[in-house]
This record gives sequence, C-alpha cells and structure tokens, in this order.
Amino acid sequence: MDPLKLSAQELVQLCLETKDEASWIEFVRRFQPLISGVVIKLMCRRGKINLALADDLVQDTYLKICAHNFKALRDFDFRHENALFGFLKVVTANVVEDYYRTINSQKRGQGRGEDDLEYASAVTPMPASDPMPVERQILIGEIAQCLQQQAAEPNFSRDYAIFWLYYRQGLTAKAIAGLPGISLSVKGVESTLLRLTRLVRTQLAPSAAKKRVTG
Repeated sequence: MDPLKLSAQELVQLCLETKDEASWIEFVRRFQPLISGVVIKLMCRRGKINLALADDLVQDTYLKICAHNFKALRDFDFRHENALFGFLKVVTANVVEDYYRTINSQKRGQGRGEDDLEYASAVTPMPASDPMPVERQILIGEIAQCLQQQAAEPNFSRDYAIFWLYYRQGLTAKAIAGLPGISLSVKGVESTLLRLTRLVRTQLAPSAAKKRVTG
C-alpha cells in the first residue's frame, strides 16, 4: 500500500495500525507545511520570526498529537476529507497560544520588561538541542555559515528567514510571500531562494569535494 496514494483518513489509520515508518514520513511530509504555516503566522502577529522557536513549537505540536498513544488521532471523527487539516490547525494554534500564555504569565509574575520576549526576535536556523543526526546538524551549520557571510547585505534578516522557512519549515514561496514583514511577491521570494541556493551550493562545493578526496 503506497502511503502517497492514501486519503488523509486512510493514511492516519495506516499510521496507527502498523506504525510503519514510511507512513509516518508521509504524514509529516503532507502536514508539516500546514503546521509550520500556522506556527509562523501566529508568531508574526507577535513580532519577528524565530525559526528555532518555530521548530520547537512544531515539535510540541507533534508531541501533543502523539500523546497518550495517539489518542487525539484515534478519537478523531473524519467527517470529510479536509477535517483533519482543520483539526491540526486548531491543535497547532493551541500549542502556540499556550506557549505565549506561559511566557506572558512569567513576565507578569516576575516583573520583567520587554527582555522576556527578546528571544522571539532572533532568527536562527535551529535550536542547539535539535535531535537530528549529527551529519545533518553539521550540514545546516555549514549552510548557516555561508548565509551569514551575506550579513552586510540589505534585507539580510528577511532573506535569511525566507531561506529557512522554505528549507526547514517546508513553507511554499506563496505562503512565505503572504507573511507579514516579507514584503515580496511570490516571484520575489522565488528569486531570493534561487540566489541563496546558488550561493550555498557554490560555497559548499569545494568543501564537499575536499571531503570526498580526504574521506
């Protein structure tokens, strides 16, 4: 049974019944852009985008979905094909709102100023605690270093965020263009991605060749 050809309901049932890795990979591929998009949009309403925090909130959403042996998915009523999309939007929004509610509560309780939310204004590609394989962490670190070389360029922060929103969060160029603060058309986002992708490939190509020779 090919997970790519299954409906949302059939895919969830297969995931729950078999716990097949390929099925869960398809689940993430299919719904990650939706979950990430909700996280990013809600973060934008509160200020600048923090990709590390976005990663954490996306992971928290998955944890909530998987809690108590996937109870939320097991109890979900598939009334129509798009019902799951609405459900995931609500779950994600609740995770984000809970995070900011906790932050605001700590701020009031401890009498701190604006520094409490300063963390949300940083733009980084990933948290230090990210459990991804070491090889991928190294690659992402090298890519980030390549991009940081453009820090003096105009609109660097925006372009840096665009790159990671596309490659880490899975947002489409159209979704990115619609975010507050991006101020680019879809073609403008695509042009930015093409330029930065070419830059990274050019910068990493000599390093990759060296590793093949010395590896």
